[in-house]
Amino acid sequence: MARLEDLETFIAIVESGSLTAAAKRLRRPLQSVSRSLSVLERDLGVELARRTTRRMSPTEAGLTFYNRVKPAVAEIEEARHQAGNRRIEATGLLRIGAPVFFAPAYIVPAAVEYMARHPRVELDLKLSDKFVDIVEEQLDLAIRIGDLPDAELKARRFGALRRVFFGAPAYFEAHGRPDHPAALIEHQCVVRSVSPSDSRWPYKDGDTIKSVRVSGRFRADHGASMYAAVAAGLGIGFTPLWQIRQLVDEGRVELILVDNEPPPVPIHVVWQGGKLMPAKTRLFIDVLARRLKNARL
Repeated sequence: MARLEDLETFIAIVESGSLTAAAKRLRRPLQSVSRSLSVLERDLGVELARRTTRRMSPTEAGLTFYNRVKPAVAEIEEARHQAGNRRIEATGLLRIGAPVFFAPAYIVPAAVEYMARHPRVELDLKLSDKFVDIVEEQLDLAIRIGDLPDAELKARRFGALRRVFFGAPAYFEAHGRPDHPAALIEHQCVVRSVSPSDSRWPYKDGDTIKSVRVSGRFRADHGASMYAAVAAGLGIGFTPLWQIRQLVDEGRVELILVDNEPPPVPIHVVWQGGKLMPAKTRLFIDVLARRLKNARL
């Protein structure tokens, strides 16, 4: 039967990508780490990892085994701490998925505080604006902005993000201010050019949610360029408020149509279900929740 030490070693190998990196992370001799993997493979009767000159990647069977055994090992470790009535300490590699823009503003500052408190944790941040599969990507947790389509994941809501219409004072002086979202069709709008739906902007009209199709001479597939264009007077924009907070505070852009803003978008942290959440994951969520509670979203 596999020893807990061998299972922990295998998890470290998969997450670190090599025997050498896993040995460094576990603070064990390289030969000891290699021996643990061999013992585990012999015990299971299947190859768990493919060795190359510099890297080691899990086989299909190894990845399946990793996804099943990692939560179990985490629960065992947590239970061991609780049974001994000891202070639970965060250790190991914490892999976090987050949206590209959101991470530098909120995740990285939380990570700085968290890693200062827990020096035995390594953190790997994976950025994507898509709802990636946290099991396939081997993530411990992910930040999701929007409604949650995956009911199998556990989630904790942090709040909601306000979406706003905005423009530069120079644009309004030259072209006037729209008094209703429907009037945006008569204005230059800076539109995101990623999908056809980006040109339809939602808005609230009384108790009803409607949308207006907008257009403009300037389009971009990256937020920073869009915001720079709006600030320069090329048109009106629509985006989550937190992404342009600095431009608003500096007076470079102004909010409009405030009474017609669509409902805020929820923000959650999600993780794979399990009876016990690892200390490293739970403690990071607590830090992030406290920081977001005081943030102007």
